[in-house]
Amino acid sequence: MPSHSVIVRTCDVARSPRVVQVESMFDVPPSEKSTLEWTVDLPLDEKPWQIGLVVGPSGCGKTTIARELWPETLIEGFRWPKDKAIIDCFPRGMSIKRVTSLLGAVGFGTVPAWLRPFHVLSNGEQFRATLARALALDADQVVIDEFTSVVDRDVAKIASAAVAKTIRRTNGKRLVALSCHYDVIDWLQPDWVYQPNCDRFAWRCLRCRPKLELRVYPIDRAAWSTFARYHYLSGSLLGSANCFGGFLGDRCVAFSAIRHLPHPKARNIKMGHRLVVLPEFQGLGIGGKMDDLVGEWLYDQGFRYRNRVAHPAMLRYYSQSPRWRCVSGRRHPCGVGGTQNLAKEQTSARMLLTMTFEYVPPARAA
Repeated sequence: MPSHSVIVRTCDVARSPRVVQVESMFDVPPSEKSTLEWTVDLPLDEKPWQIGLVVGPSGCGKTTIARELWPETLIEGFRWPKDKAIIDCFPRGMSIKRVTSLLGAVGFGTVPAWLRPFHVLSNGEQFRATLARALALDADQVVIDEFTSVVDRDVAKIASAAVAKTIRRTNGKRLVALSCHYDVIDWLQPDWVYQPNCDRFAWRCLRCRPKLELRVYPIDRAAWSTFARYHYLSGSLLGSANCFGGFLGDRCVAFSAIRHLPHPKARNIKMGHRLVVLPEFQGLGIGGKMDDLVGEWLYDQGFRYRNRVAHPAMLRYYSQSPRWRCVSGRRHPCGVGGTQNLAKEQTSARMLLTMTFEYVPPARAA
């Protein structure tokens, strides 16, 4: 794309009585045409980048500029069939593993919601589904209009951090976000920011996103009613389960439950029973951090801690974390149906991969 562009948009002014009256009332010079012009200077070839942000108030020209500069990669929405699950709206040749990986990568990890049509999802879920669908395109760059415009600001910040993490670990992929909200900057951490309203462009040095301090406390099992609907396998909770809440500030955003594991030799093994993070806080690894803290607490109490997981995001987290080691893994038949797009996937999609991991305490100085 050219680094310097002059964009002009002109439209006719219908000379109605009301138009003439308003011109007279507010001393607007009479005109047959209305013209808007932007001089855009984006030196994007100066250095490598992966994430850019065009930000400014509504009406300042963000979408017009994007349509001029990136017409082939601008995403203003997708056509989502009302009779298909979200996972069936991705490219037909894409594996179900890749689809679920993209959904999890943008913080849309609520498996039951994957099976619903787009139009019944919440605004936050729709936004994340659109992000995942955009990242599924066979393109080196995606430009997303109205980035975080229709979601509450907690969702906007967490989703921005999640998609930034995904883009930066994907070689060669670029994202340009168009937004009217400045609060996403610290969470999206763009390489550059352009403000059309004041014609200001700036390269940025990458910084750490704002820290989230997760605190874990024992909580009453009644809290499960808030989280049960988001669990990907079952909404039931054992009567003997011990429950923990993960808090960001005063808000409980994650729930964990553990149970005793009967073992022929060891008497001190606890097993993960339920782990759920509220949808608007998914995508930042809160679930994994929650289990790390529970594992550390149990270790200090003299217990070993194991977790059997099937969710793709959690499998990835445990496999890559030094705090967990795999002790077993297997595939077994599951009741998944209606989610296969390719005949070759039909067998493997009905086999649920589960792996059991055990918490590994960090080395401590004597």
